[in-house]
Amino acid sequence: MDDQPAEVLMRGLLRAYYWMDESLQNGLHQAGYPPRTRTQTMILINISDGVTRAAELARVLGVSRQAIQQQINELEQDDIVTQIPDPTDKRANRIVFSEKGARLIGAALQNMRQAEQVLAMRLGPETLSQLRQALSSDWGPVIGKIHPPGRKRTITRSETA
Repeated sequence: MDDQPAEVLMRGLLRAYYWMDESLQNGLHQAGYPPRTRTQTMILINISDGVTRAAELARVLGVSRQAIQQQINELEQDDIVTQIPDPTDKRANRIVFSEKGARLIGAALQNMRQAEQVLAMRLGPETLSQLRQALSSDWGPVIGKIHPPGRKRTITRSETA
């Protein structure tokens, strides 16, 4: 293990996520949007990626259904999302963007692209391309058979398509 870097990958991934989230928050603030919690940001990104049920959001984020519902209610009060009946399951609702929410997510995506351009200048375009490729690759099943409480399985790109 002497050839292993001193820092574990997880720490670097978290730091990178925080950098992206804080850059996103700053960009949205500059565009005139009020701040959102990190959980709300994660909810909005997952909705834009096709995860539209509260129970599935809770599972993916590893928090309780009640905690997710509270955040969804706040987003709904701010006219960012709305809940509509799920046509495939009458017991469930789908969370979709309102017009205001669609504008917010458009601004968020534009801001994330700008952040990626900054990263390309700072790290180099080839490094950013390699990072994108590594993060979008199939890493295979999780190691071990036990999943943390609240998470039934790891979400994969095919599950959000």
